[in-house]
Amino acid sequence: MNKRFWEIDFLRGLAIIMMIIFHIIYDLNYFAGYNFSLHSGFWLVFAHATAAIFIFLVGVSLTISYSRTKKYKTLKELSMKYLSRGLKIFSMGLVITLATWIFSREGFIIFGILHFIGISVILAYLFLRFKYQNLLFGIIFIIIGMYLRGLTVDFYWLTWLGLRPYYFYTFDYFPIFPWFGVILVGLFFGNLFYPNAARRFNIFDISEFQIIKSVCFLGRHSLLIYLVHQPILILLLYFLVI
Repeated sequence: MNKRFWEIDFLRGLAIIMMIIFHIIYDLNYFAGYNFSLHSGFWLVFAHATAAIFIFLVGVSLTISYSRTKKYKTLKELSMKYLSRGLKIFSMGLVITLATWIFSREGFIIFGILHFIGISVILAYLFLRFKYQNLLFGIIFIIIGMYLRGLTVDFYWLTWLGLRPYYFYTFDYFPIFPWFGVILVGLFFGNLFYPNAARRFNIFDISEFQIIKSVCFLGRHSLLIYLVHQPILILLLYFLVI
């Protein structure tokens, strides 16, 4: 059985908690008429930090997974593994797109975090072998993404890359530029701190403390929690606030 690194689960669990907090604030705005400023100031930084932690850990986890599976899989089997995994996650993103389009035509999710992670898992396979060069590649992706943020176009077909049309609005948007750069930075640090799927540094194991254990549990089930938390939050708001 492959050993899990509790600190990665813990950090992912923290990101999940941060995501739920942000979505509570978002839902209070959208459904209950509150007026929190989500597009500037603290909550904008909070949202970006939440996404950055989660996406960074995707990159770290990919290096660990790759180090473990390359020992007993052929190159073709490895490529099919990441292709299959990426398409599965991307398909879940398409379900989210359909659901938001049905229930809220204005601002439905076009290329959200699940679409992005699905594509990134497939693309990351091409970069896994570069190891430490991925820090440079990641910085380049992030810089290009920062540049593209200042541009607008009159078409939608490159939205997934980071070129946004005029008056573009969506609930959830994670284009390849700059966010794949965060994946690549994660690949760099994954190879730096967990070479060959082994922890390079010493850390005191506090994973059996109840609070830590609970946060790690959230981190281990992050995809399921992402998929179900919003309907649950909306129901709770409906009965308690709205």
